[in-house]
Amino acid sequence: MTRNTLAALFLTLVTTAQTQAAGDPDRGKALYSRCVSCHAIIKDGEVLVKGGITGPNLYGVVGRVAGTEYDYLNGSERLPIGMFTDDMIRAGQEGLVWTEDNIAAYAADPIGFIRAFLNDDTARPNMSVKLKKGAADIAAYLTTFSPE
Repeated sequence: MTRNTLAALFLTLVTTAQTQAAGDPDRGKALYSRCVSCHAIIKDGEVLVKGGITGPNLYGVVGRVAGTEYDYLNGSERLPIGMFTDDMIRAGQEGLVWTEDNIAAYAADPIGFIRAFLNDDTARPNMSVKLKKGAADIAAYLTTFSPE
């Protein structure tokens, strides 16, 4: 099987139960508290949703190439900090662009998702937390933070 076939199969398996009904952005907003220890949502220097800086800014994540957001907030100044693993950067180089569906699949099993996408059993992202419930809702919430 090709890498893209494996990734599509994995995405289908992970999201089948979640996407029977589309994610609910209002529920996602309530569940997003799970994400703020690592992620903020920042638009042009304005903090829309306070959060940590160990993960990438999630403003505009839908439509972004994986492993390419290097503009993290540190206090009041923005600093380029490359917090991605080589595998996440490689996933972006090999065509991973974030969508609502694949964000939900990734959030449900980050390690499994990246391993399937790259067809590499040793691949690892920095995120290892699995969102057993609500991943589709959080993904739907993140779509509300997209550039106009």
